[in-house]
Amino acid sequence: MNAETYGDEEVYTADGYEDAFLGICTSPSHPQPVVAYDYDKCILVLMERDGMTYEDAVEFFSFNAMGSYVGPTTPHYITLYPDVRAAIDDGHFP
Repeated sequence: MNAETYGDEEVYTADGYEDAFLGICTSPSHPQPVVAYDYDKCILVLMERDGMTYEDAVEFFSFNAMGSYVGPTTPHYITLYPDVRAAIDDGHFP
């Protein structure tokens, strides 16, 4: 994890998952900004970049990324609904 500055806040980014970056999220119950990543794309990064099988990538990611807590600005990993995933993959969204 790397500490980055977003506005006046410090957030953490996950090393090596830049292609899976979705954006910054907040909520009324959690006003601190948090970096959000596409879970499925994180798994694909491990499979393509590191040559892992799907099962190995899920296990590695679950332990090494999702299992890492660095405080209230620990990144979030989001699983997109299939229709949203299809729209992104088809180029309808950046």
